Amino acid sequence: MSMQPTRRDIFSAILPALTLAFIAATARCDLKVGDSLPDLTPFKLEGKLPDSLKGKVVLVDFWASWCLPCAESFPVMNELHKEYGDRGLVIIAVNVDEKQTDMERFLKKHPASFLVVRDAEHKLVETFHPPTMPTSFLVDRKGKVRFLHKGFRGKETSKEYRTEIESLLN
Repeated sequence: MSMQPTRRDIFSAILPALTLAFIAATARCDLKVGDSLPDLTPFKLEGKLPDSLKGKVVLVDFWASWCLPCAESFPVMNELHKEYGDRGLVIIAVNVDEKQTDMERFLKKHPASFLVVRDAEHKLVETFHPPTMPTSFLVDRKGKVRFLHKGFRGKETSKEYRTEIESLLN
């Protein structure tokens, strides 16, 4: 019996990577700067949303357990929540994992002091179409998207968040 991989084995192994590469190359983000944040309640998110986001500055962050930059972003979002939560910032981290256990395992390693919900049915993802993980939308007190972040670049993104949040809270 030969242990050499067949063409079918090789194709089966690279197909997921090719699919993800195609999705990334053709990715679109349907929610754009200037658009209104849709009401999140009809999307059947797992977890409790705030009763109202009216008058709040909202950071909606899409993330996944397998995303390394997402893991790097959680401590920054914890800091932002601690720093600006009392002034009106609400952070909603939307998990897109298919398995709840993957999300829970991630959260044990990277605890969140902010709100985490799960989009198990990917209804919100279908509306926003985040082009990469993480993708975050910063929304002003009137419910309009004012800033969009594709990915997380450490200190650079952290500094941008702070500048943008300060401008929206003032």
